[in-house]
Amino acid sequence: MITQPQAMATPTPDPDEERRRIQTARLVAYRDDGPLAHFLAGKLGAGVPPVPATLVALLAVVAVTVAGLLDSGGPILLLPVAIVLLLVLPTTPRDHLGRFDWLTPPLLRAAEFFTVIAIGLAADAPKWLLFVLVYVVGYHTYDTVYRTRQSIWPPAWVFRAGLGWELRLLVIGAGAAFGVLTPVLAVLTAYLFVLFAVESVTSWVRLDKASAQAGADAEQDLEASPKTPWSRRQERRRRAEPSSPRTAPHTRAAPYFFLREAVRERSPAPSPHS
Repeated sequence: MITQPQAMATPTPDPDEERRRIQTARLVAYRDDGPLAHFLAGKLGAGVPPVPATLVALLAVVAVTVAGLLDSGGPILLLPVAIVLLLVLPTTPRDHLGRFDWLTPPLLRAAEFFTVIAIGLAADAPKWLLFVLVYVVGYHTYDTVYRTRQSIWPPAWVFRAGLGWELRLLVIGAGAAFGVLTPVLAVLTAYLFVLFAVESVTSWVRLDKASAQAGADAEQDLEASPKTPWSRRQERRRRAEPSSPRTAPHTRAAPYFFLREAVRERSPAPSPHS
């Protein structure tokens, strides 16, 4: 007896495992890690818990700023950058599945923004330029959150080209330490603005075009589908009907329309094969 080979059943993904995978991917995307963080992720072992480390980094930068340690300028302006890097980079390998790990991205963004503002004010950088830089990075974060919530993931090259929070802080800290923070801020802000704005706009335009094409294809498939005699009679009857009373309430056909609809509701629908 010859039996036909049975097709191997594809394993059904575990819903909990899939949920954890999506949660990790979203939180990692919200972190906005750059090339340096990804390079060190495989060399730092299991990493440290992200929420305590990021919170300590934020509080330490606030303490350094309030204590006035940055007022003298010069190489000391690299101190808040070093604090954030040393405390937050070891959190990169974590899977971010802890109960409070969702706090990591907002804490990390707060630490980055506060460090940028503290260094910029200590180095007498233009305040409007600091505001624009914070706005551009904030827009990139908002765009990432909005896309991932609709399962539209930004390409990985955007995070690498955007330098990540760690390289952005290093560039700003180095510029402040060497006394050239204003031109560094101007170049960095212009670069990030062009990168994030152009990529975001082109991605959404592509998505709109794909959605419109899919809708047009579905409509063509529906029109090309074979029609039964019953559907053809319904279409001819619909074309022959006068305008609806809602759109033309004062036409003479309105009473006849209501009478015909009442008769049609009481009469049984014919069989599709009749």
